[in-house]
Amino acid sequence: MTHVEDELTSQPECWARAASQAAHHAKVLPAPGERVAIVGCGTSYFMARAAAALREGAGQGETDAFAASEFPHGRRYDRVVALTRSGTTTEILDLLGRLEGATRTTAITADPDTPVRTAAGELAVLDFADERSVVQTRFATTALTLLRAHLGLHPDAAVADARTALTEPLPEGLVECGQFTFLGRGWTVGLADEAGLKMREAALAWAEAYPAMEYRHGPISVSTRGTATWMLGDAPDGLAEQVRHTGALWIAGRLDPLAELVRVQRLAVAVAASRGLDPDSPRHLTRSVILAP
Repeated sequence: MTHVEDELTSQPECWARAASQAAHHAKVLPAPGERVAIVGCGTSYFMARAAAALREGAGQGETDAFAASEFPHGRRYDRVVALTRSGTTTEILDLLGRLEGATRTTAITADPDTPVRTAAGELAVLDFADERSVVQTRFATTALTLLRAHLGLHPDAAVADARTALTEPLPEGLVECGQFTFLGRGWTVGLADEAGLKMREAALAWAEAYPAMEYRHGPISVSTRGTATWMLGDAPDGLAEQVRHTGALWIAGRLDPLAELVRVQRLAVAVAASRGLDPDSPRHLTRSVILAP
């Protein structure tokens, strides 16, 4: 079993633990009414987008999400939350350094014994969700689970759905597809982007992601026999039928959207295996991007 496989199968337990700790971390997480920005890099950026959409949609306050390198320093926020598994990513540390003394900052991290310990004003540590792998799985989803639970939006079914996602066979013919498109709506647009990233990182697969209603505005033109379109969350009316008419394989999101992402993680590992690739050694990638001064 690869590190990626071992770590992604532990997600139900990690989610349950994170949800149980939400009250403990409440003082360092955004309070209702605060104007908040959530930042990250790579996978953490996509989780930031999902969390921001959930928080603003819940009426908790204006919430933006940015790649750390694209943070708009001309805006004012009550708090900036940084998602960083390693606590060593250059763009995150640079941003936290620039915000020091001007904006309240919180880092959600797996490793507090890294530079983020002094760079961020406050920490929420999820060390039980740390990973050996380059390709992120459980830390990202556990961090999002913590934020969902903090917002009161973590459903009881999510953990059970994650277990289902780990045990049910993948749809027949899916691994053999040559192109994958992931769709989302609202907070699941970020999950769709993360699903596409997992396929590219672990399996070197042709993978795209879009807001579901945007799919008809051009991207559906690539759909044909041998491609797959996967919906994370509820699909717009008529879209499933339209995709099937192209000859593509339609995958409906039946589970909690975060559990659907677990199914995609399994798919990425399966496609990697079918292509003779090692998902623990993704091409051109390192566990953390640390840039020289």
